[in-house]
Amino acid sequence: MSTKPTESKKPRKIKGKTVIDIEKCKGCEICTTSCKEGAISMSKDLNNKGYRYAVVVDDLCTGCTNCAVVCPDGVIKVYRETSKKKELVATISNVQSSINVKIDNPTMEDLSKMDYV
Repeated sequence: MSTKPTESKKPRKIKGKTVIDIEKCKGCEICTTSCKEGAISMSKDLNNKGYRYAVVVDDLCTGCTNCAVVCPDGVIKVYRETSKKKELVATISNVQSSINVKIDNPTMEDLSKMDYV
């Protein structure tokens, strides 16, 4: 009887990049359960507020924005590259609602004007 080796998660073709503001993350772990790719885990280190913060394994991230949509503190930003052009997908969340914003050809000035709750 032959046994088939178990397959580990293989790196996915990166469609996006997720950035987490680790100093504002409160370590609720909601983003880790929303990530179907298993790309988000909790750090062993603590941020300045004393919370373990979320970290992303970019090789597994597909840029789906699930994590940013469920983040109650809005500390997750997702950048996505489409086949046509690069675009920023900024998902802004708070406890009451979430908003998806697409900005064509974003500049640092555009990003600095956005308010995050």
